[in-house]
Amino acid sequence: METKENLLEPLIERVEEYGKTSFELLKLKSLDKTATISSEIISRLLLMVIVFLFIFTLSMAAGFWLGDMLGENYYGFSLVALFYGLVSVLVYFIQPTIKGRVNNSIIKLMFN
Repeated sequence: METKENLLEPLIERVEEYGKTSFELLKLKSLDKTATISSEIISRLLLMVIVFLFIFTLSMAAGFWLGDMLGENYYGFSLVALFYGLVSVLVYFIQPTIKGRVNNSIIKLMFN
């Protein structure tokens, strides 16, 4: 009986070590995925801010330019606003496609 206990003891120690190692590996994989997703989100947000500032500045210039051509600044800014209104309607109708692509992108990041 004592021999069986001697045989089981190293086996139990190995199972414990395996469990600890598996848990440690899971933590490291989770950390890697979190870092990858976080860096992707931060870099895309930074790009979005830069693009927003570019478009904002370009919109201001277009508003003033159109206003000078039409005689009043508010005409130019009204045309720029109308353009953005049309773009927002277009985005509203293609929103499911955009949402699907964003979802797929997040899923790819999670499982690759």
